[in-house]
Amino acid sequence: MMRAPGFWQGSGGGLLPLLLSPLAALYAGTTARRMRRPGWRAPVPVICCGNATAGGAGKTTVALDIGRRLANRGIAVHFLLRGYGGSLRGPLRVDPAAHDSTEVGDEALLLAAERPAWISADRAAGARAAVAAGAQAIVMDDGLQNPTLEKDLSLLVVDGSYGFGNGHVIPAGPLREPVRAAAARSRAAVMIGADETRAGALLPPGLPVLRAALKPGPEAELLAGQPVFAFCGIANPPKFFSTLTEAGVVLAGREAFADHYPFDEGDMRDLLAEAEALRAIPVTTRKDYVRIPPAFRSRVTVVTVRLEWAEPAQIEALLEPLAQRIPVPA
Repeated sequence: MMRAPGFWQGSGGGLLPLLLSPLAALYAGTTARRMRRPGWRAPVPVICCGNATAGGAGKTTVALDIGRRLANRGIAVHFLLRGYGGSLRGPLRVDPAAHDSTEVGDEALLLAAERPAWISADRAAGARAAVAAGAQAIVMDDGLQNPTLEKDLSLLVVDGSYGFGNGHVIPAGPLREPVRAAAARSRAAVMIGADETRAGALLPPGLPVLRAALKPGPEAELLAGQPVFAFCGIANPPKFFSTLTEAGVVLAGREAFADHYPFDEGDMRDLLAEAEALRAIPVTTRKDYVRIPPAFRSRVTVVTVRLEWAEPAQIEALLEPLAQRIPVPA
């Protein structure tokens, strides 16, 4: 796993993005041609939580929230994702008791802990398997740039603290495709956190923007006032660190790794030794926890996060027409 280049952030200027612009144009053109292919239309609603940038933007957290909202209506929800970071291609139903992150990826384990989750490099094949297993609705974690499966509702998830980086397409920047192309296939954008980079100004004026925030779980309250040593390997480590400090946790030390970093025993011994030297409690994210060797997990505290919508009625209104299509037993 590698870190995103530093020049992917910022205002978009500089020599490297300019030099890489021909390759970026080729990348964007390839994506556009791929997206013109027709996909399979599933007999159940398909909801996609995607983004325009490489790396995390909060898609998994949004997918979990939507899964809960549909399940609260009595709908059998199944999750579908590629299984980034895992070796298996699927279609495969994830079993947290039998699979680990090296096989199915960390997001798949988080989703499967709540509801049935499928990994599949071929999303259409994964959707067929989910439907055959009884799925009444499919929630995709990522896949906005995958054309093999038609979506009934696509949400463009934006990390307010990162936005769209320098605004350029890979490799000149972090965008998988131009913002306007991703927005054109989305019913709404979900802005997580304050829009610190004015990313909202790059969205089409008619696209609804739903506001949400990440809030720490109950573990943070128990840690309030205590010194902790925080470590994580996620797309935006500062977001995790600021979530802890905003909850009143004393950050005695911190260490950031590349997104999806595979912690080994040597890493954990070093991290735990550093926490001990600081007389601090070692803490990490739920996503990182599943990538820690099992022998070390009991010594690490997990701080979860949840999604808090500014106006929950907005997301419910988007889900309502899809939910009405699904017959729910009385």
